[in-house]
Amino acid sequence: MALPVAFFAVFFAWPVASIVDRGLRPGGTWRFGRIGETLTRPDVLDVLGFTVWQALASTGLTLLVALPGAYVFARLDFPGKNVLRAVVTVPFVLPTVLVGTAFLALAGRNGLTDELWGLRLDTSVWAILLAHVFFNYAVVVRTVGGLWAQLDPRQEEAARVLGASRSTAWRTVTLPALVPAVSAAALMVFLFTFTSFGVVQILGGDAYTTLEAEIYRQTARLLDLPTAAVLTLVQFAAAGAILALHARTARRRETALRLVPPERTARRPRGAGQWALLGGVLVSVALLILLPLGVLVERSFAGPGGYGLGYYRALGSLDESGTFLVPPLEAIGNSLRYAAAATAIAVVIGGLAAAALTRRAGRLVRGFDALLMLPLGVSAVTVGFGFLITLDEPPFDLRASWILVPLAQALVGVPFVVRTMLPVLRAVDERLREAAAVLGAPPWRAWREVDLPLVRRALLVAAGFAFAVSLGEFGATVFIARPDSPTLPVAVARLLGRPGELNYGQAMALSTILMVVCAVSLLLLERLRTDRTSGEF
Repeated sequence: MALPVAFFAVFFAWPVASIVDRGLRPGGTWRFGRIGETLTRPDVLDVLGFTVWQALASTGLTLLVALPGAYVFARLDFPGKNVLRAVVTVPFVLPTVLVGTAFLALAGRNGLTDELWGLRLDTSVWAILLAHVFFNYAVVVRTVGGLWAQLDPRQEEAARVLGASRSTAWRTVTLPALVPAVSAAALMVFLFTFTSFGVVQILGGDAYTTLEAEIYRQTARLLDLPTAAVLTLVQFAAAGAILALHARTARRRETALRLVPPERTARRPRGAGQWALLGGVLVSVALLILLPLGVLVERSFAGPGGYGLGYYRALGSLDESGTFLVPPLEAIGNSLRYAAAATAIAVVIGGLAAAALTRRAGRLVRGFDALLMLPLGVSAVTVGFGFLITLDEPPFDLRASWILVPLAQALVGVPFVVRTMLPVLRAVDERLREAAAVLGAPPWRAWREVDLPLVRRALLVAAGFAFAVSLGEFGATVFIARPDSPTLPVAVARLLGRPGELNYGQAMALSTILMVVCAVSLLLLERLRTDRTSGEF
């Protein structure tokens, strides 16, 4: 636990604490009265209420839509499955500002639904909820489906042989085994929607505001650091309470499971019910994920003189205003380098943390389990701004170092590594490790021979999640990315923030490139995972 604790202390707790200190202790005197003054303001109470409500609604809707998809990807085998699995993960890495713009084009004024049916969603909360499902669909599919694919179906078949109906066998055998993964997925979705910023900023306008959007407004526009500090504390406390409750209850539900390679559980659809479920999932993916992505691709080619590659060619040159110190196309290489470094950091830190949480017990370790998830529940704006004001003196003067961006991105990637690996690690039967020890294997060899083959798939899934999150991280990166080394999301945001059809078209083109890069990376991960897990058991 030493390395994960040190990492979070220096790169998370210190920057956040510095922001709170500057907001509530101006001139060296603590002013705690500002907490009560801020929390009793009617506008702040409205923001808090809407933030909690939309997070709960988004989480429930995401689970309702994505759990059938988790089953389809875990237990059914069909052509193009790996490609489709990579496609549904692409939205998770897209900049939130861009996704908000895509949904405006899809369901806003003069959008597709407005032209076809006269239906507009940009004036209602439904656009925000659907955009959140668009983002988090892959979280449920990969987190729940990753474990579901390795559950031995013979346990459910045994229950049916003993007289249980199909629904009873699933409810009493499979569902309890899936509860930890479903709980982890729901937790991540809730935290992401609880801290939603870009989607709400674009689709909510002045009518709907979350804590994250309000923190940004108080910090960047009004320069009211005390109010921003109070809202950060509220966000921190709410996320901490939720994570503590999850850590307290999840451990009781996790038991040793019989795990098998996913290739043994996936079968061709059988019966009208499975074919209908597969068709329904494919339709929902097409409407909810492929259609918004198709809007982005279409606009990247739709120039003023007709369809062509004009916007893509413009990415290779500097603009006249000097907004970019390098051509926007160079952001691709920057993003890949940063994401690779962030993935390595997240896998090491998250893997060590997950191993520690598996082998040890006690209140201290359970509390650490909850703390690992706090970066998902704390404002990325606060973390990024905190980096600038804390990591500016030796021995942590990193303002001029390229590693600052991967460190910020790894903070978001570590929780995904932990939550993806932990259910599988805890599901490994302890008797297997004990048998290896009895046969004379030292702890390292026992881990290599027993744990690693079973968790290798989860490790690759975790690495893919960390890489995808790093590619699309925007909230903290926009504060600390150097002007001559922008990432893809930062470059897209800069282009969207400038008027003109050319800038908008370049943003669409750069976003399309981001989608392609992500899809190719995830497809390669799927192929690597399949190749390395086949024949191991």
